[in-house]
Amino acid sequence: MNVSLTLWALTILGLSALIAVDFFIGRKPHDVSIREAGIWTVVWIVLAVLFGLGLLLAGESQASGEFFAGFITEKSLSVDNLFVFVLIMAKFAVPSHLQQRVLLVGVLIALVLRAVFIAAGAAIIASFSWVFYIFGAFLIYTAWKLIQEARSDEEDEFEENRLLKSVERKFGVADRYHDTKLFIRVNGKRVMTPLMVVMLAIGTTDVLFALDSIPAIFGLTQDPYIVFTANAFALMGLRQLYFLIGGLLKKLVHLSYGLSVILGFIGVKLVLHALHESGVPVPEISTPLSLVFICGILIITTITSLVASRRQVAREAEEVAEGAAVDPSPKDSVDA
Repeated sequence: MNVSLTLWALTILGLSALIAVDFFIGRKPHDVSIREAGIWTVVWIVLAVLFGLGLLLAGESQASGEFFAGFITEKSLSVDNLFVFVLIMAKFAVPSHLQQRVLLVGVLIALVLRAVFIAAGAAIIASFSWVFYIFGAFLIYTAWKLIQEARSDEEDEFEENRLLKSVERKFGVADRYHDTKLFIRVNGKRVMTPLMVVMLAIGTTDVLFALDSIPAIFGLTQDPYIVFTANAFALMGLRQLYFLIGGLLKKLVHLSYGLSVILGFIGVKLVLHALHESGVPVPEISTPLSLVFICGILIITTITSLVASRRQVAREAEEVAEGAAVDPSPKDSVDA
């Protein structure tokens, strides 16, 4: 897809306007209701669908298919980010009315950093086609690692990265939140508030997720414009999705398995593409097939997760009932 500088500028301007509207609406710190989160989640998804349909109506059917495949993949991978966001919010004890501000700025930082990653990835791919082998092998390794982590019983804990620790040492951190202020003065010295630290934690931690999501979407399309817009639409609705399905995250017990299958599939697709580019007569996986496969895996994963969660709840209820039947209550003991 040939994208002019004018189209790039208009796209970035349009996305910036949407972010500004989102920021203006949520400028006042407040607890986000399920209704508000649901409405804005639908709004962002509709905007993404309209963008994809716009590509289709413009005669870019391949680009449209690649956008939808990339958007769905990035959206599903970003849901996995929410698990870490929950850990970060809990670690820093972020007040509920400030969480939406944290996510808005944190996601904005993540979007800027991902844009840098995308530009670097596009430049590398344009110069070195063999990088597809590396991307493919990395995704297959990541898929295996996800399975290992899903089978582990160890509880996840958030650990601050080196960049975040160095920033905290350099600027210092206040001992409590000061509403929406990012910096305050303590004894004449300018220090960061915990709110600023959490925003940096959200933004920089997302970069670690970009290490697998960016190669994954480059496995679906090598068009930097599609890669960027798919990432942008997937990330911009992440804040509302956090509040909408925050309580459902624990029920998606098979999500890691589904994501590992998707990453492994795209890894194989990348290796096949690399072999094809090297002149090896191997079949390539088409974009429509990729889209159907990804959607199918996500649907199956969601259904099996909900069924497993329901069985777990029923099993726990039976254990409680059995325990109550075996152990007499204090009143029963006195009567006896």
